[in-house]
Amino acid sequence: MSEAGSTYIDAFPAEAKVVRAAFYSSFLALAIGGLFGVVQTLHRTDVYRFMDSADYYTVLTAHGVLLAITFTIFFLVGVFTWAITTSLDRGVEDIRFTWAWYGLMVLGTALVAIPIFAGFTDSIDMSASVLFTFYAPLQAHPLFYLGLVLFVVGTWLAGVDWFRSWLAWKAENPDERIPLPTFMVLTTTLMWYIATLGVAIAILAFLLPWSLGLIDSVNPLLTRTLFWFFGHPVVYFWLMPAYMMWYIMLPKVSGGKLFSDPLARVVFVLFLILSVPTGIHHQYLDPGIAEGFKFIAMTNTMFLLLPSLLTAFTVVASMEHGARQRGGEGYFGWLKALPWRDPVFTGMALAGLMFAAAGFSGMINAGMNINYLVHNTFWVVGHFHLTVGTAVALTFMAVTYWFLPQVTGRALWNRSVALVQVVLWFVGMTFMSNAMHRAGLLGVPRRTAEPQYDGFEFEAAVGSVGELNAQIALGGILLTLSLALFFANVVGTAFNGKSDSLPANGYAETLSGSEDAPLVLDNLKLWTAIAVVLVIFAYTFPILSIVDRGGLFGPDVNPFPVSLDTLPVLGLVLEQYVTTALATAGELTGSIVTEVTP
Repeated sequence: MSEAGSTYIDAFPAEAKVVRAAFYSSFLALAIGGLFGVVQTLHRTDVYRFMDSADYYTVLTAHGVLLAITFTIFFLVGVFTWAITTSLDRGVEDIRFTWAWYGLMVLGTALVAIPIFAGFTDSIDMSASVLFTFYAPLQAHPLFYLGLVLFVVGTWLAGVDWFRSWLAWKAENPDERIPLPTFMVLTTTLMWYIATLGVAIAILAFLLPWSLGLIDSVNPLLTRTLFWFFGHPVVYFWLMPAYMMWYIMLPKVSGGKLFSDPLARVVFVLFLILSVPTGIHHQYLDPGIAEGFKFIAMTNTMFLLLPSLLTAFTVVASMEHGARQRGGEGYFGWLKALPWRDPVFTGMALAGLMFAAAGFSGMINAGMNINYLVHNTFWVVGHFHLTVGTAVALTFMAVTYWFLPQVTGRALWNRSVALVQVVLWFVGMTFMSNAMHRAGLLGVPRRTAEPQYDGFEFEAAVGSVGELNAQIALGGILLTLSLALFFANVVGTAFNGKSDSLPANGYAETLSGSEDAPLVLDNLKLWTAIAVVLVIFAYTFPILSIVDRGGLFGPDVNPFPVSLDTLPVLGLVLEQYVTTALATAGELTGSIVTEVTP
């Protein structure tokens, strides 16, 4: 236990207020988005319905936006602010600037939420039922796009805040290596700056003017491609803070040290340069993109397996070191020595285990030929809930049990409830994601309130569709119960008494430190330049091809039916047939001459 003054709120009281506000904003989005999640689950499985299926898509939009963007990124900015200040041992340069970007993110969230929730009533003439993947041809109210812009700009300013702190520290410590948590924050932020260029162009140049009526149409394939330019790396924007927790917190709570600081730096450099040039693998079935470009995207995606495998090795080695420090022995006996009664450790460990499963289903998504079988089916939803729904969400909830006492100065309300909560989330997601993957293999579609078709039945090789729906509904109910326990602990901690016996603020030490890492790893300019070059290589020609074929604002589409003069059309058709016949005859004659000529 630490002495008084060693917690985060004692060392950085002003920054602790911002981190706490970011966490509470994240938890509010989690509560609303989680509630909508169970509503979707019960409606789609036909267990309990109380709304029209048309409203399902409004619920689906709110669920996706609040959980995949608001919950994750608010938590991220809180963790990154903690990481920068703790590892650099200095406060932010201007706390007013910090509050400004947080306020901008809150304002953006509010503007996004207004048209989404307005979709539940006909009395307000606005809606935004465009799902999380908000590309054309679905159109939202201008407030939705404006809110997204403000939210993203807020995250950009947060990155500026973190870079300002690092540059000020660097001026005072010119010969020091970048502390590992700061290195992770900066590389993640650089990746985010590159990735969000696509969505910024899509919104500001096309979707927002289109929704305002300033332009009549957009090129759907272009806005879809620009979205996925952002849409896949945003997954790593959620995952990289979870990776950070696995690297710098999991070894600490295991009772050991991080196995390798250099390997952790390599992983984050690889994420910086490889995360963005992969988005086209979400568009394997889009006919307007050449197969060669899709193959390049597939190759880039397969390279992303490397940092994940390096992470698995480093984190497990760190956990083993901690277990052996606690007396663990044998090839696998050390597993019993890990602190499984600690909800912080158990939650992160189970989240990492789920992420390993997500890696296998992700390989299926990344492969062109196999992806054709599962594209746009419930398989994708199952994969998504293993990544952001478990690897990210469960990690965030688990580390909350360590962070809340640090930023409030109050002891955790109930560790036993916390332990039940993380295990219940793991069990609920096991039921749900397993059934979703199996349903996807049957061809059950995603993004629909009515997955069944008249006159057609999905046939399962094992079990039945009813059994799959029961698993999904059971999983959704268990996840909702887990959320209830989580919020009980959050509220209980917020109103708990002040404590003088909280753990000290800090993160794991290393077995192999920054002094063992090559200096080139800290060359952020080099890695950013390489990342930009790879993005240009992966996206320039596909985007130019899309624009060339469909124009910036969409191809000309003639109305149907069209009035035609009969004789000219018949003449044109006859001419085409004659030309084709003559060409075929010429090729046939040439082949015969070739065969008979000695």
